[in-house]
Amino acid sequence: MLAPGIQEKLAADNWFCQGLSEYAGINCARATGFQAVYRMCAAMASFFFIFMILMLGVKSSKDARASIQNGFWFFKYLLLIGLTVGFFFIRSENLSTPLMWFGMIGGFLFILIQLILIVDFAHGLAENWVDSYEESESRWCYAGLLTFTFGCFAAALTGIVLMFIFYTTGATCALPKFFISFNMILCIGVSVLSIMPFVQERMPRSGLLQSSFITVYVMYLTWAALINNPDKPCNPSLISIFTNTTKPGDKDDHSYGTPVPAQSIVSLVLWFLCLLYASIRTSSNSSLGKITGGGEHIQLSGSRDAIVPASGDSSDDEESASSSSRRVWDNETEGVAYSYSFFHFMFGLASLYVMMTLTSWYNPDNDLTHLNSNMASVWVKIVSSWLCVALYGWTLVAPALFPDREF
Repeated sequence: MLAPGIQEKLAADNWFCQGLSEYAGINCARATGFQAVYRMCAAMASFFFIFMILMLGVKSSKDARASIQNGFWFFKYLLLIGLTVGFFFIRSENLSTPLMWFGMIGGFLFILIQLILIVDFAHGLAENWVDSYEESESRWCYAGLLTFTFGCFAAALTGIVLMFIFYTTGATCALPKFFISFNMILCIGVSVLSIMPFVQERMPRSGLLQSSFITVYVMYLTWAALINNPDKPCNPSLISIFTNTTKPGDKDDHSYGTPVPAQSIVSLVLWFLCLLYASIRTSSNSSLGKITGGGEHIQLSGSRDAIVPASGDSSDDEESASSSSRRVWDNETEGVAYSYSFFHFMFGLASLYVMMTLTSWYNPDNDLTHLNSNMASVWVKIVSSWLCVALYGWTLVAPALFPDREF
């Protein structure tokens, strides 16, 4: 939808541009790609939220609604296509601002879920790596652990230095300096906190490995905020950084095609990885399983007796076992493996997050001279970085503050 050819086709249709120029006072041809992204992502979000409501209270596959979750694909695709077409027939002035606020709220909620996934991944990575080292006592495993930890810290330190060099040289760059310095102090603080004796007593596997991973992610969020700064002296383009040149004509360029910034591409990669990780980590014995409302743990493998009923005739048992390998077994008759409703809720928020990421959290009422630079995007990223540090810090101190609770 952000490709130049598609934007030209959309801008050529009067019904799509009608009202947008009068309402926002902008050249519709420059905003068609963003408006199309709004409509497609809003249709997907609506689709998932409809099924979220429909699947509320489904506890097992015995519920009639469970068949809708696992089937009726033709009608689902038909509904999604119908919603998408319907959104494209809504005038822009009636859609842009409500969708912007709806997308900001939903996108921010998905960021919170994404932060939980990242913190959970950091703890899981450290626990698995330390367990592997304790079992094997391999020098290679120990060397890999140290290399990953100090490599993350080195990458974060390099990023801090580069951000100070390129994003704080202007006379009005006090705010970027504060963001970089404050986030650096926060990362140092949680790194020291992770190795404090009272934390180690309750969480022996807590350490610098998790802190290094969180530090890199916080520095990425800081950089993502800085490159959306509308104050141009404090936000040089990546091209000018690498080539030490500027393009004076960029500001007044009204050509078709709105480029997707590099941080948006990275954000979408992280979005995909988080959804993939959430799909894997839904068992009830994980912290993520408790968040997602997954059902009881379902054993998918085990002895033959767990699948094939006991019988006195071993030949019948073997025949039953052979036939069972060719049958599809319903493993959710006693309880669903994951919350159907939360699944759709998460993907609905993910659709809104993609919408806001591709449009750089753009406000349709603002000047579209720089669609990829606005303070809304800056503050969303910065607040996200602070919440990430706060969430990770809470996972460190909570076991010590509440020793009687399980975390």
